[in-house]
Amino acid sequence: MTKKKYSDEFKADAVRLYESRPEVSYSSLAADLGVARGSLKTWVHQARKKAAMARSAPEKSVDASETPEEQCARMQAEIEQIRARNQALVAENDKLSEERDILRKATKYFAAETNW
Repeated sequence: MTKKKYSDEFKADAVRLYESRPEVSYSSLAADLGVARGSLKTWVHQARKKAAMARSAPEKSVDASETPEEQCARMQAEIEQIRARNQALVAENDKLSEERDILRKATKYFAAETNW
């Protein structure tokens, strides 16, 4: 069987389509696009890995003409962004913990109800 070659643009579009539709599975989208499920999954994982590497890559070198005051202001702004992100993550974590606890209680309730 010959191996098909897909353009980078097609792969990127397929990944974007998969990411934009959380309800769709690899299999169904791959069938719609006429590609192998494994190929689509590989493209998505590669795109996610590439995005993660881009996020963790060090920023460009600081402009040599930046004064210490400007550098301090820039760093303070970055710290504020990090703090805001941290607060949002803590709030989301608290919400998810509460939802998990509710689901555990519901599971126990329904499990006890079905014991005849």
